[in-house]
Amino acid sequence: MRTASEIRVERLRAQVEASLPRFIKPARDDDGRLAEAMRYCLLLGGKRLRPILFLATAEMFGAPATAIMKFACGIECIHTYSLIHDDLPAMDDDDLRRGRPTSHKVFGEALAILAGDGLLTIAFELMSATGNIDAITEMARAAGWKGMVKGQAMDIYYERRKINPSVLRTLHRAKTAALIESSCVSGALVAGADDRERRAIRHYGRSLGLAFQIIDDLLDVTGEEKLAGKRLRKDAGKATYPSLFGVDGARRRARIETAKARTALRTISQDDSLLNHIAEQLLNRQY
Repeated sequence: MRTASEIRVERLRAQVEASLPRFIKPARDDDGRLAEAMRYCLLLGGKRLRPILFLATAEMFGAPATAIMKFACGIECIHTYSLIHDDLPAMDDDDLRRGRPTSHKVFGEALAILAGDGLLTIAFELMSATGNIDAITEMARAAGWKGMVKGQAMDIYYERRKINPSVLRTLHRAKTAALIESSCVSGALVAGADDRERRAIRHYGRSLGLAFQIIDDLLDVTGEEKLAGKRLRKDAGKATYPSLFGVDGARRRARIETAKARTALRTISQDDSLLNHIAEQLLNRQY
């Protein structure tokens, strides 16, 4: 029997899935297949983790999901853009994403790049519907040159180079944790959480994001491709926690970061059961 938290996560995921096709519609005229390429990757499914975290945090502070769904879908557009670009031959050179051929394999490299560009820019159009400049700024910083873009650049630079634990943490904080952290913080911002509450949520999101990336690195070593829906065993030579600390050491660090995320929630008086559930589920995920 499913728990209340599992049901709530599925409800939020279903709301996101139902909303995305409405906000990114097929082209009404000839656009060179751009809208088709944008929708192809966006509507392939997936965890929808970042918009779910945004909505779960906002609901915890009293903002209903229906009122902020455009913002949530904008977050997923940013994430999908990053996947399209990460899969390109010049980046990770992947052929499979969510069990289907990657964008550049279906539409060619040029259109895949443009589809990513389109998703990144429409994301901010969708997020602007809330009118919350602070939340939009939060997401822009996470996605930008000091956040996710910086992390991807570091990921490329440190391939087959020595890296110390401090720099590896910085890399993962930028590459993965920044967008997860800001999804949580933006949810708190649109719901009107106070400074103390936002700080707690930021600590939660940052540690959760680090744990998520560590588990991702572990699954590349120990996971199953059928479950993952993408090529595994591809991180050889990359800067990862398993490569630096070994599988057991990486697992310990994932547990530590998850515990830190859950501890950060204890200073908040609102019901934190859903965010705690998400942290535990991500630690034990198989894909």
